[in-house]
Amino acid sequence: MTDLEMVLITGMSGSGKSVALHALEDAGYYCVDNLPPELLMPFIALEQKDGARKVAIAIDVRSATSLPLVPQQLRQLRQLQEQGVTVHSLFLDANTETLVRRFSETRRLHPLSRPNATDQHRALVDAIELERELLGDMREQAHVLDTSMIRPSQLQGYVKSLIEAPPTQLTLVFESFAFKRGVPLDADYVFDVRMLPNPHYEPALRDMTGQDQAVVDYLEAQSEVGDMFTHIEQFLSHWLKALVRDHRSYVTVAIGCTGGQHRSVYLAERLAAAFSPHWHTLKRHRELDAR
Repeated sequence: MTDLEMVLITGMSGSGKSVALHALEDAGYYCVDNLPPELLMPFIALEQKDGARKVAIAIDVRSATSLPLVPQQLRQLRQLQEQGVTVHSLFLDANTETLVRRFSETRRLHPLSRPNATDQHRALVDAIELERELLGDMREQAHVLDTSMIRPSQLQGYVKSLIEAPPTQLTLVFESFAFKRGVPLDADYVFDVRMLPNPHYEPALRDMTGQDQAVVDYLEAQSEVGDMFTHIEQFLSHWLKALVRDHRSYVTVAIGCTGGQHRSVYLAERLAAAFSPHWHTLKRHRELDAR
């Protein structure tokens, strides 16, 4: 038997599974799209026997009748760690408005849509909501990536960073975002920091970001910012061990301000630095990364 690293990609139709698979293919993974769940365990056994080291598999709602098999299969695979099998499970999501727009732009039919429906828009929305229901159990067992507001190049970068995380250790993802563009669907915890002093109203700092030293100095001089950092740090420190006991592999902490440029970026950076000595940490800046 050969050690095998598997990435299982699931998620909503139109959320970017093909983009994620291409990123993994570029990273040296053997990729299979739309594998029927009934074949997942035999496929893994075969690949492990034949010497494959890295495989990526996409399973989606096109296999609707056998989707209930997948959560149990994931639990079985995670129990094979001592036999050299490691598993990363990613679920790609997007809000309904974004999915409707993507299907409308490409003029493709949703796998669950009714082609002869009188109201095609309503039929598409209904199909998306049905898909959410069918994939709910799979979402619960995976790390969720919200692709609503990110470009394909961002998604590729996020996927590659996630698969580099050690699968046996909890990974903390700190993500900054702008409330005016919506709350990330992939957040496990959301902290609103819009009440903190805003560097945007300082002309010299307006065009800078929370990664620039002048903005850092400004925010660190504000006592409220220090209080917010302390409260978030204490909250996470208190609950992280419980999350590990619950067998969580990823926890996404989203920090939001108005524009996603100054306060949220600063706090995401500072929290990642504070937790990195003890936990595997990743940083994402949704608005800055899109520039």
